[in-house]
Amino acid sequence: MPDLRHPHVPTRRALSGQASATLVGARMSVAPLLLVDGHNLLWRAWFGFPARIRSRDKTRDVTGVFGFFALLRVAIRELPVAPEVVVVFDGENAWDERTQVDPSYKAHRPTDDEAMAPIRSLADVVRGLDELGVRQICVDTAEADDIIASMARTCRSQAPRRDVWIMSADRDFHQLLDERTRILNTLRRPGHRVVDCHEVEARFDVTPAQWCDRTSLVGDPSDGIRGVRGVGPITAARLLAGGLTVEELPDSGRLVGKVGERVRDSLPDVARWKQLIRMRATHPVPAGLVVRSPTPELPAAPRVLDLLDLW
Repeated sequence: MPDLRHPHVPTRRALSGQASATLVGARMSVAPLLLVDGHNLLWRAWFGFPARIRSRDKTRDVTGVFGFFALLRVAIRELPVAPEVVVVFDGENAWDERTQVDPSYKAHRPTDDEAMAPIRSLADVVRGLDELGVRQICVDTAEADDIIASMARTCRSQAPRRDVWIMSADRDFHQLLDERTRILNTLRRPGHRVVDCHEVEARFDVTPAQWCDRTSLVGDPSDGIRGVRGVGPITAARLLAGGLTVEELPDSGRLVGKVGERVRDSLPDVARWKQLIRMRATHPVPAGLVVRSPTPELPAAPRVLDLLDLW
Protein backbone atom coordinates (compact mmCIF):
# COMPACT_ATOMS: atom_id res chain seq x y z
CA MET A 1 0.00 0.00 0.00
CA PRO A 2 1.47 3.40 -0.89
CA ASP A 3 2.42 5.50 2.12
CA LEU A 4 0.54 8.80 2.23
CA ARG A 5 2.69 11.36 4.01
CA HIS A 6 0.81 14.57 4.58
CA PRO A 7 1.16 17.15 7.34
CA HIS A 8 -2.54 17.16 8.17
CA VAL A 9 -3.63 13.58 7.50
CA PRO A 10 -1.74 10.50 8.76
CA THR A 11 -2.36 7.20 7.00
CA ARG A 12 -3.75 4.05 8.54
CA ARG A 13 -0.23 2.62 8.40
CA ALA A 14 1.03 5.59 10.41
CA LEU A 15 -1.69 5.19 13.03
CA SER A 16 -1.37 2.58 15.75
CA GLY A 17 -2.34 1.89 19.34
CA GLN A 18 -3.21 4.87 21.48
CA ALA A 19 -2.64 7.46 18.72
CA SER A 20 -5.02 5.67 16.38
CA ALA A 21 -7.67 5.31 19.07
CA THR A 22 -7.38 8.99 19.96
CA LEU A 23 -7.82 10.10 16.35
CA VAL A 24 -10.73 7.79 15.78
CA GLY A 25 -12.44 8.91 18.94
CA ALA A 26 -11.84 12.62 18.36
CA ARG A 27 -12.45 12.94 14.64
CA MET A 28 -13.82 9.75 13.17
CA SER A 29 -16.94 8.84 15.15
CA VAL A 30 -18.62 8.70 11.74
CA ALA A 31 -16.82 7.10 8.81
CA PRO A 32 -15.39 9.72 6.44
CA LEU A 33 -17.26 10.11 3.17
CA LEU A 34 -15.32 9.37 -0.02
CA LEU A 35 -16.99 10.79 -3.14
CA VAL A 36 -15.55 9.29 -6.31
CA ASP A 37 -15.64 11.12 -9.66
CA GLY A 38 -16.69 8.03 -11.59
CA HIS A 39 -16.05 9.06 -15.19
CA ASN A 40 -12.74 10.66 -14.24
CA LEU A 41 -11.63 7.38 -12.66
CA LEU A 42 -12.91 5.27 -15.56
CA TRP A 43 -11.02 7.36 -18.14
CA ARG A 44 -7.86 7.10 -16.02
CA ALA A 45 -8.29 3.35 -15.77
CA TRP A 46 -8.73 2.90 -19.52
CA PHE A 47 -5.96 5.18 -20.73
CA GLY A 48 -3.59 5.09 -17.76
CA PHE A 49 -2.34 1.51 -17.78
CA PRO A 50 0.89 0.88 -19.73
CA ALA A 51 -0.43 -2.37 -21.26
CA ARG A 52 -3.88 -3.66 -22.10
CA ILE A 53 -5.39 -6.18 -19.69
CA ARG A 54 -7.30 -8.98 -21.39
CA SER A 55 -9.43 -11.87 -20.26
CA ARG A 56 -7.73 -15.23 -19.87
CA ASP A 57 -8.99 -16.35 -23.26
CA LYS A 58 -7.72 -13.05 -24.79
CA THR A 59 -11.12 -12.25 -26.30
CA ARG A 60 -12.05 -9.26 -24.11
CA ASP A 61 -10.27 -6.06 -23.16
CA VAL A 62 -10.99 -5.68 -19.44
CA THR A 63 -8.57 -2.81 -18.78
CA GLY A 64 -11.33 -0.37 -17.86
CA VAL A 65 -13.03 -2.58 -15.30
CA PHE A 66 -9.77 -3.94 -13.85
CA GLY A 67 -8.21 -0.49 -13.62
CA PHE A 68 -11.29 1.13 -12.10
CA PHE A 69 -11.45 -1.30 -9.18
CA ALA A 70 -7.67 -1.51 -8.75
CA LEU A 71 -7.32 2.28 -8.51
CA LEU A 72 -10.37 2.63 -6.27
CA ARG A 73 -9.05 -0.02 -3.89
CA VAL A 74 -5.67 1.73 -3.66
CA ALA A 75 -7.35 5.07 -2.94
CA ILE A 76 -9.57 3.63 -0.20
CA ARG A 77 -6.61 1.98 1.50
CA GLU A 78 -4.67 5.26 1.52
CA LEU A 79 -7.20 7.02 3.72
CA PRO A 80 -6.62 7.22 7.50
CA VAL A 81 -9.88 5.39 8.32
CA ALA A 82 -12.07 3.10 6.24
CA PRO A 83 -14.56 5.40 4.46
CA GLU A 84 -18.09 5.26 3.22
CA VAL A 85 -17.75 5.27 -0.57
CA VAL A 86 -20.21 6.73 -3.06
CA VAL A 87 -19.34 6.74 -6.77
CA VAL A 88 -20.85 9.57 -8.81
CA PHE A 89 -21.22 9.40 -12.60
CA ASP A 90 -22.07 12.05 -15.17
CA GLY A 91 -25.58 11.86 -16.59
CA GLU A 92 -26.14 11.24 -20.30
CA ASN A 93 -27.32 14.84 -20.75
CA ALA A 94 -25.02 16.30 -18.11
CA TRP A 95 -23.66 19.17 -20.22
CA ASP A 96 -27.01 20.51 -21.46
CA GLU A 97 -27.43 23.23 -18.82
CA ARG A 98 -23.96 24.66 -19.34
CA THR A 99 -24.02 24.45 -23.13
CA GLN A 100 -27.14 26.62 -23.01
CA VAL A 101 -24.99 29.24 -21.27
CA ASP A 102 -22.06 28.76 -23.67
CA PRO A 103 -22.31 26.40 -26.68
CA SER A 104 -18.50 26.09 -26.76
CA TYR A 105 -18.43 24.43 -23.32
CA LYS A 106 -16.35 21.23 -23.75
CA ALA A 107 -17.12 21.33 -27.48
CA HIS A 108 -13.45 20.73 -28.27
CA ARG A 109 -13.38 17.31 -26.64
CA PRO A 110 -13.06 14.41 -29.09
CA THR A 111 -16.02 12.09 -29.44
CA ASP A 112 -14.63 9.50 -31.85
CA ASP A 113 -14.70 5.79 -31.02
CA GLU A 114 -11.18 5.74 -29.59
CA ALA A 115 -11.75 8.73 -27.31
CA MET A 116 -15.03 7.28 -26.04
CA ALA A 117 -13.75 3.71 -25.67
CA PRO A 118 -13.85 3.78 -21.82
CA ILE A 119 -17.62 4.06 -21.88
CA ARG A 120 -17.79 0.47 -23.11
CA SER A 121 -16.67 -0.60 -19.63
CA LEU A 122 -19.26 1.46 -17.78
CA ALA A 123 -22.00 -1.18 -17.58
CA ASP A 124 -19.61 -3.75 -16.11
CA VAL A 125 -18.22 -1.18 -13.65
CA VAL A 126 -21.74 -0.41 -12.46
CA ARG A 127 -22.49 -4.12 -12.18
CA GLY A 128 -19.32 -4.58 -10.15
CA LEU A 129 -20.21 -1.75 -7.78
CA ASP A 130 -23.62 -3.32 -7.23
CA GLU A 131 -22.03 -6.71 -6.60
CA LEU A 132 -19.69 -5.22 -3.99
CA GLY A 133 -22.31 -3.11 -2.25
CA VAL A 134 -20.78 0.23 -3.24
CA ARG A 135 -23.48 2.86 -3.64
CA GLN A 136 -23.56 5.02 -6.72
CA ILE A 137 -25.59 7.83 -8.25
CA CYS A 138 -26.11 9.17 -11.75
CA VAL A 139 -28.54 12.01 -12.52
CA ASP A 140 -29.37 12.25 -16.21
CA THR A 141 -29.11 16.04 -16.48
CA ALA A 142 -26.27 16.64 -13.99
CA GLU A 143 -22.51 16.48 -14.13
CA ALA A 144 -20.82 14.40 -11.44
CA ASP A 145 -19.14 17.62 -10.23
CA ASP A 146 -22.50 19.13 -9.31
CA ILE A 147 -23.74 16.02 -7.51
CA ILE A 148 -20.48 15.76 -5.59
CA ALA A 149 -20.75 19.45 -4.66
CA SER A 150 -24.32 18.91 -3.49
CA MET A 151 -23.36 15.86 -1.42
CA ALA A 152 -20.41 17.67 0.16
CA ARG A 153 -22.62 20.65 1.01
CA THR A 154 -25.33 18.41 2.47
CA CYS A 155 -22.76 16.55 4.54
CA ARG A 156 -21.33 19.81 5.82
CA SER A 157 -24.78 21.01 6.94
CA GLN A 158 -25.95 17.71 8.43
CA ALA A 159 -22.66 16.43 9.88
CA PRO A 160 -20.32 19.44 10.24
CA ARG A 161 -17.48 17.42 11.79
CA ARG A 162 -17.51 14.62 9.21
CA ASP A 163 -14.50 14.46 6.90
CA VAL A 164 -15.24 14.46 3.16
CA TRP A 165 -12.77 13.21 0.55
CA ILE A 166 -13.13 13.70 -3.20
CA MET A 167 -11.28 11.27 -5.43
CA SER A 168 -10.54 13.07 -8.70
CA ALA A 169 -7.79 14.65 -10.77
CA ASP A 170 -10.09 17.54 -11.73
CA ARG A 171 -8.85 20.82 -10.23
CA ASP A 172 -12.35 22.33 -10.42
CA PHE A 173 -12.96 20.59 -7.09
CA HIS A 174 -10.57 23.05 -5.45
CA GLN A 175 -13.58 25.33 -5.03
CA LEU A 176 -15.15 22.88 -2.55
CA LEU A 177 -12.21 22.58 -0.15
CA ASP A 178 -12.39 23.55 3.50
CA GLU A 179 -10.87 22.30 6.74
CA ARG A 180 -12.73 18.98 6.48
CA THR A 181 -13.08 18.58 2.73
CA ARG A 182 -10.02 17.37 0.83
CA ILE A 183 -9.11 15.92 -2.55
CA LEU A 184 -7.34 12.60 -2.98
CA ASN A 185 -5.53 12.58 -6.33
CA THR A 186 -3.68 9.29 -6.80
CA LEU A 187 -2.19 10.57 -10.06
CA ARG A 188 0.26 12.50 -7.90
CA ARG A 189 3.29 10.84 -6.39
CA PRO A 190 3.03 9.21 -2.96
CA GLY A 191 3.24 11.74 -0.17
CA HIS A 192 1.67 14.48 -2.29
CA ARG A 193 -1.72 13.00 -3.12
CA VAL A 194 -3.80 15.03 -0.70
CA VAL A 195 -4.92 18.50 -1.76
CA ASP A 196 -6.39 20.67 0.98
CA CYS A 197 -7.43 24.29 1.33
CA HIS A 198 -4.01 25.22 2.73
CA GLU A 199 -2.21 23.91 -0.35
CA VAL A 200 -4.52 25.82 -2.68
CA GLU A 201 -3.83 29.07 -0.86
CA ALA A 202 -0.07 28.45 -0.67
CA ARG A 203 0.31 27.28 -4.27
CA PHE A 204 -2.08 29.58 -6.11
CA ASP A 205 -2.38 32.61 -3.79
CA VAL A 206 -6.18 32.41 -3.83
CA THR A 207 -8.68 30.82 -1.49
CA PRO A 208 -10.90 27.91 -2.57
CA ALA A 209 -13.80 30.38 -2.60
CA GLN A 210 -11.92 32.33 -5.30
CA TRP A 211 -11.09 29.32 -7.46
CA CYS A 212 -13.83 30.06 -10.00
CA ASP A 213 -12.69 33.69 -10.21
CA ARG A 214 -9.09 32.64 -10.82
CA THR A 215 -10.00 30.06 -13.47
CA SER A 216 -12.31 32.46 -15.30
CA LEU A 217 -9.33 34.83 -15.65
CA VAL A 218 -6.57 32.30 -16.35
CA GLY A 219 -8.65 29.86 -18.38
CA ASP A 220 -9.05 26.09 -18.41
CA PRO A 221 -8.39 24.38 -21.76
CA SER A 222 -9.93 21.11 -20.55
CA ASP A 223 -13.34 22.81 -20.37
CA GLY A 224 -12.86 25.07 -23.39
CA ILE A 225 -12.49 28.20 -21.24
CA ARG A 226 -9.85 30.36 -22.87
CA GLY A 227 -9.43 33.01 -20.14
CA VAL A 228 -8.21 36.55 -20.64
CA ARG A 229 -5.20 36.97 -22.91
CA GLY A 230 -2.16 38.04 -20.93
CA VAL A 231 -3.55 36.99 -17.55
CA GLY A 232 -1.56 34.15 -16.02
CA PRO A 233 -1.49 32.73 -12.49
CA ILE A 234 0.62 35.55 -11.04
CA THR A 235 -1.50 38.34 -12.53
CA ALA A 236 -4.71 36.61 -11.47
CA ALA A 237 -3.45 36.27 -7.90
CA ARG A 238 -2.51 39.97 -7.85
CA LEU A 239 -5.91 41.03 -9.14
CA LEU A 240 -7.75 38.85 -6.64
CA ALA A 241 -5.51 39.60 -3.64
CA GLY A 242 -7.39 40.22 -0.42
CA GLY A 243 -10.29 37.98 -1.38
CA LEU A 244 -11.66 40.03 -4.29
CA THR A 245 -14.03 38.48 -6.82
CA VAL A 246 -14.12 39.27 -10.54
CA GLU A 247 -17.34 41.19 -9.96
CA GLU A 248 -15.44 43.57 -7.67
CA LEU A 249 -12.56 44.22 -10.06
CA PRO A 250 -14.10 47.19 -11.98
CA ASP A 251 -14.19 49.30 -8.79
CA SER A 252 -10.94 47.97 -7.31
CA GLY A 253 -8.52 50.30 -9.05
CA ARG A 254 -6.49 47.29 -10.16
CA LEU A 255 -7.53 47.20 -13.83
CA VAL A 256 -4.73 49.40 -15.12
CA GLY A 257 -2.47 49.19 -18.15
CA LYS A 258 -3.02 47.00 -21.18
CA VAL A 259 -3.77 43.87 -19.16
CA GLY A 260 -6.27 45.76 -17.03
CA GLU A 261 -7.95 47.06 -20.16
CA ARG A 262 -8.20 43.54 -21.60
CA VAL A 263 -9.73 42.26 -18.37
CA ARG A 264 -12.25 45.10 -18.35
CA ASP A 265 -13.19 44.43 -21.98
CA SER A 266 -13.51 40.70 -21.26
CA LEU A 267 -15.65 40.98 -18.13
CA PRO A 268 -18.85 39.72 -19.82
CA ASP A 269 -16.97 36.60 -20.96
CA VAL A 270 -15.30 36.26 -17.56
CA ALA A 271 -18.70 36.35 -15.82
CA ARG A 272 -20.03 33.68 -18.20
CA TRP A 273 -16.98 31.46 -17.68
CA LYS A 274 -17.29 31.78 -13.93
CA GLN A 275 -20.88 30.62 -14.22
CA LEU A 276 -19.71 27.55 -16.14
CA ILE A 277 -16.97 26.71 -13.63
CA ARG A 278 -19.04 27.14 -10.48
CA MET A 279 -20.51 23.86 -9.30
CA ARG A 280 -24.25 23.66 -8.68
CA ALA A 281 -24.56 22.42 -5.11
CA THR A 282 -28.35 22.46 -5.20
CA HIS A 283 -29.23 18.89 -6.17
CA PRO A 284 -31.14 16.94 -3.51
CA VAL A 285 -29.34 13.91 -2.10
CA PRO A 286 -31.61 10.85 -2.32
CA ALA A 287 -32.58 9.27 0.98
CA GLY A 288 -30.51 6.21 1.76
CA LEU A 289 -27.62 7.12 -0.52
CA VAL A 290 -25.43 8.09 2.46
CA VAL A 291 -25.70 5.86 5.53
CA ARG A 292 -22.69 7.04 7.61
CA SER A 293 -21.04 3.63 7.92
CA PRO A 294 -17.93 2.27 6.18
CA THR A 295 -18.21 0.51 2.85
CA PRO A 296 -17.06 -3.13 3.01
CA GLU A 297 -13.43 -3.58 2.02
CA LEU A 298 -13.01 -4.12 -1.70
CA PRO A 299 -11.38 -7.31 -3.00
CA ALA A 300 -8.45 -7.17 -5.39
CA ALA A 301 -9.33 -6.33 -8.99
CA PRO A 302 -8.80 -9.90 -10.34
CA ARG A 303 -11.34 -11.14 -7.78
CA VAL A 304 -13.84 -8.52 -8.95
CA LEU A 305 -13.44 -9.74 -12.53
CA ASP A 306 -14.03 -13.31 -11.32
CA LEU A 307 -17.23 -12.21 -9.60
CA LEU A 308 -18.40 -10.61 -12.87
CA ASP A 309 -17.39 -13.61 -15.01
CA LEU A 310 -15.12 -11.35 -17.06
CA TRP A 311 -11.86 -13.18 -16.46
